[in-house]
Amino acid sequence: MERRTFLRATAIGGGAAVFGGTLWRGAAYAAPAQPGAGPYGALGSPDANGIRLPSGFTSRVIARSGQTVSGTSYSWHNAPDGGACYADGSGWIYVSNSEINPSGGASAVKFSSAGAITGAYRILSSTRQNCAGGKTPWNTWLSCEEVSLGYVYETDPWGTNAAVRRAAMGRFKHEAAAADPVRKAIYLTEDETNGRFYRFVPTTWGDLSSGTLQVMVAGSSTSGSFTWANVPDPDGSPTATRSQVSGSKSFNGGEGCHYANDTVWFTTKGDNRVWQVNLTNNTYELAYDDSLVNGTAPLTGVDNITGTSSGDLFVAEDGGNMEICVITPDDVVASFLRIDGQSGSEITGPAFSPDGRRLYFSSQRGTSGSSSGGITYEVTGPFRA
Repeated sequence: MERRTFLRATAIGGGAAVFGGTLWRGAAYAAPAQPGAGPYGALGSPDANGIRLPSGFTSRVIARSGQTVSGTSYSWHNAPDGGACYADGSGWIYVSNSEINPSGGASAVKFSSAGAITGAYRILSSTRQNCAGGKTPWNTWLSCEEVSLGYVYETDPWGTNAAVRRAAMGRFKHEAAAADPVRKAIYLTEDETNGRFYRFVPTTWGDLSSGTLQVMVAGSSTSGSFTWANVPDPDGSPTATRSQVSGSKSFNGGEGCHYANDTVWFTTKGDNRVWQVNLTNNTYELAYDDSLVNGTAPLTGVDNITGTSSGDLFVAEDGGNMEICVITPDDVVASFLRIDGQSGSEITGPAFSPDGRRLYFSSQRGTSGSSSGGITYEVTGPFRA
């Protein structure tokens, strides 16, 4: 699916906005959403967990930092961040990073086919400020260190195999990763005010022990064509990777990254933008820019991003109104959920269960505003197929 440039935006009431432009499915303009609502309808009153959801959706708390996960003896980590889900027989696993420094790492929660929690355990230890990451097609979790000269660690969601540091993927302030099985590459974001957008091309697909780190080379505009250039010294010392290639394109605070259908989307928090990269014709453009909507769209503080089979993008907010917003293929941007009473936190780790019926995410600092107050949630309901 080829996404379009958002040329303009019109507020339609209640925190939703519609953009005009060339759309995925060839329509001339986006069809307006109902006033006050996106595809799922208006948000209701806060539930018992303080979450405002559309009609038909419910939430539950999966884990709290420093407390044992229900039915297990495992104490959940502080500052939960990026996450992903993995099929596990008829059940599934949700993996979550810990963004603390030192002793970050990652943990996992196991679920039965009915959604009952059946286990929880550590899958990565003794690392630093593990922020986001990404899922590989061979079912490992790439956990990224958001520190200067940080590493990517390849981890086993089942906790059977020891985590492996993947130095060939470069040393920089890693944020997120997204795997492209067509071009056999891993895309990487960098959380610096002058960060870069990278890809790692393994020597052998499925083996991240060796390969080539490349950086996007493009002009300074918000759209155009691009090329990839090899990073001469991926270990980033003495010269940072972002400073090694002349003409490499700067992005203001790279955050979440998501791949689907020959397109990769990533967010930049410094300018509240969602970028899309068309991998078929090697072009890039804006998928969302809050400066175009004059403050009328709900999405601010863009951070982690994921998607569904329907083509919807779900973007979590770092601050803002503590919302997860949806961007639809019909160019509608709307609030999907909002957490009340946690203004000192941020939403992290959105990921769908393999059947697409449950959405997992965390409030990194919860009601306390402290890394020890993190809360991990599950939302169940009639998500669009």
